[in-house]
Amino acid sequence: MRFAFIEFADDVGARAALTLGGTILGFYPVRVLPSKTAILPVNPKFLPRTEDEKEMVSRTVYCTNIDKNVPEDVVKNFFEGICGEVARLRLLGDYVHATCIAFVEFVQAEGAILALNCSGMLLGSLPVRVSPSKTPVRPRSPRAMLH
Repeated sequence: MRFAFIEFADDVGARAALTLGGTILGFYPVRVLPSKTAILPVNPKFLPRTEDEKEMVSRTVYCTNIDKNVPEDVVKNFFEGICGEVARLRLLGDYVHATCIAFVEFVQAEGAILALNCSGMLLGSLPVRVSPSKTPVRPRSPRAMLH
């Protein structure tokens, strides 16, 4: 199962898209439904600022619905086994959400493209969702030493 969220510039475009339900795309009819959630914009301070960061984004995917019991090395091995070498990985979770998210940066852009096909595959006990990232994986900021 594949899905996409598409944000239109105006209501006219969105209404026109809703009439496309049943259109054959590839070999299957497309289901077009209005979204129940808004596409949240990315905070501009996280967007790529340099050409190097833009290139990093082309090699990075954003993953959601990651089982909290899956450690970072398992996430890395999952993607390296299917998509190629991982340059950097950031696994993020908290006490509020039931699942984790991850940013996975590959050594080669092809790895990120292959990773998009991993959506729906089981990673731990849950099907991971993989999307192109809009932000680079930045190094962790140093935390102040506590005395």
